This record gives sequence, C-alpha cells and structure tokens, in this order.
Amino acid sequence: MTTTEALIAAADAHSAHTYDPLPVVVATADGAWMTDVEGRRYLDLLAGYSALNFGHRNRRLIEAAKAQLERVTLTSRAFHHDRFAAFCGELAELCGMESVLPMNTGAEAVETAVKTARKWGYRVKGVPAERAKIVVAGNNFHGRTTTIISFSTDPEARADFGPYTPGFEIVPYGDLTAMRGALTENTVAVLLEPIQGEAGVLVPPAGYLPAVRELTRERNVLFVADEIQSGLGRTGRTFACEHEGVVPDMYVLGKALGGGIVPVSAVVSSAEVLGVFRPGEHGSTFGGNPLACAVALEVIAMLRSGEYQARSAELGGHLHRELGALADTGRVTAVRGRGLWAGVDIAPAYGTGREVSEKLMDRGVLAKDTYGATLRIAPPLVISKEDLDWGLAQLRGVLGV
Repeated sequence: MTTTEALIAAADAHSAHTYDPLPVVVATADGAWMTDVEGRRYLDLLAGYSALNFGHRNRRLIEAAKAQLERVTLTSRAFHHDRFAAFCGELAELCGMESVLPMNTGAEAVETAVKTARKWGYRVKGVPAERAKIVVAGNNFHGRTTTIISFSTDPEARADFGPYTPGFEIVPYGDLTAMRGALTENTVAVLLEPIQGEAGVLVPPAGYLPAVRELTRERNVLFVADEIQSGLGRTGRTFACEHEGVVPDMYVLGKALGGGIVPVSAVVSSAEVLGVFRPGEHGSTFGGNPLACAVALEVIAMLRSGEYQARSAELGGHLHRELGALADTGRVTAVRGRGLWAGVDIAPAYGTGREVSEKLMDRGVLAKDTYGATLRIAPPLVISKEDLDWGLAQLRGVLGV
C-alpha cells in the first residue's frame, strides 16, 4: 500500500463521508502548484473554489498572517482590537458602501444576509411580523446550513434534512418575468449569485442583473449579491456585478477574502440596512478576529492595485478562446464563464465530468466536476500563461484533441 493509499484509507475510516475527493493527498503547495505525499506535482485549476484567488502561500499574505500571529489572534467581539476599524473601513470603501458585519464562513455570511434582510423588512419596510419573503434562483448554491438548503433545488444538498425553513420563493435563474411575478409587498430581498458557480458557472442573460436591480428599486426590495465565489477578482473585475454596471444593496463576501489562510466572510451594505441590528441580536466569537482582519486587510490592499483583476481579465480572455476552440471539436458541448472562471460541459461520448477530472489528475492537473457533465476551471489568479496553456494541453489530451 502506498502512502497515498494508506492516508486515504485512514481518512475514510475516521471521517464522515460528506465528500468524494479525488484520490490525491496534498502535502505542500506554492502559487498555482500543489505537491502530493509521493512528491508528484499538480497544477491547481480549482483554487479552493475561489478561496485561493491569490495562490497557495502567497508571500504577502503569509507575512501579514505571521506578523499578526506574533501579536494577538483572538479577542472575541467582547472587546475592540486594533485591526478591526481598519478592516471594516477599508472593506466598506472597496465595496463603495458604508458598513460591514464580519463573519467567518460563506454560509454564515449568507445566513447573516438573510437575517439582515428580514429585520430590515420588519423595522424599515413595515412588513407584518413573520410574513417576510426572500426570492432566490433555482440551481443556486449559497451554503449548506438548514436554512440555506431550505431554498436549494439540489436534491443531494436538500434531501432528508427537513423540516425546512419557510419564507423563500424560488424562480428560474435569468427569468425576469418570473422574478417580477414573485415580488410582493412582503418581499424583503432578492438573493442572487451574479454568476452561479456550483451550477456550472452559469452567466445570466445580458441585461438580467440590471433589470433585477431596477425592479428591486421600484418595489422597495433589497438586492443581495452573493459574490462569495464570483467576487474579489475572479471574473476580471473586483465584483462580477460590475460587468453589467450593477451595484447591489448588499454584498455577501467570503472565500478569497481570507487569502486561503483563514476563513473570513462579511456582509457589506449601507449604514441604514446594517443599522437595523442592536447589540446582542447577532454575533460571532471569531468573526472579525485580529488574525482574520490582518489577512483580509492585505487582500484588500492587493485588490486595490487592480493587478489581479487585470490579470484575470487578460488570461481569462485567453482561457475562453482556447476553450471555445475545444467546443468547435464536438468534445465539449458548451463553455460558460467570465475571467479565470469557466464551466465546460463535456460531450457524453468523452466521459463524465468526474471521469475527465480523474484523467486530468493522472496527467498532473487538479480540477473538479459539478452537475455530472460539467468541469469547473478556476485557477489561482497568479497562474502564468505558460502553466495555464500546459493545463489546457492536458485537457485536450484527455479529450483526444
């Protein structure tokens, strides 16, 4: 038995089987590359579902974390600490907003956005008690808590976890007519991913997001953009909403905000919206902790340079041109996405997304499937063009092009 096989067997023996990972055991990583326990190198084309936008062990982020580790890591929100004000102020400025409510994971941030929208609906809009509704899109992925999976349409995420939390209405993604019909006087928010990642990197029809933005303004409804995967440089802009000139009422952020080092998430909105909370009504022991703030502050500084957004836009254009050529061969039935983010639908004759992922692993490339036939490609934004081209060459080899 190899070291890899032994470690996988030990993991299977002692951990709940909530994932079906590829049979690789990573030991070290740097930039866009990972090395397993056997010493084999792999090109990372997943980037931790966008948590590693700035690459593995980014030196700026590692140094920021190390410096903070020597000072203070946790105070809880019972006390102030000296990195909190800067984090909140600079993240609000990056978003063009006023107020920040920090949490840890993306799911926590989505839960916070749901609670914020409901409280705003009752205290500001005047919705009758217990009547608040939030409209979401089909095929969404916002997390895995009981409330969030209550408005999921994915049977694997939802089945056998009821009873489910009420107060949500699901409409087809990209269908403006259905969205308009779903909004009532009791609707407090529309919660959308500007690009649906887990569903296969689905980009909505042109004009859909601006139309939803206008509709929510007309109906006095909050527009909440879940940019946990799509935000912070992934699509070639700081936020995916920017591609259509849309500014939501609330951003939900996570993943890349922690630089691939610590979990950091946040809800960012106006002082009026987040001002509905009073002390004791919501919180998190670790949310906004000193270590998280130190890392996130460096992430914000890196995004302010525009370097990573520009890199994603330039390399993303190249990525989509190359993938488009694959589609012309018939091995791929569709390619979607923006920037360094793509969903590639594999023609059935050439395997499932999982089978293609396994064959790529054998060639030294790590990617992941979703929804059966779709391969997700989302490398760290620091990937070189040469490495990206090598990874694409491996995909062509798997598909026999």
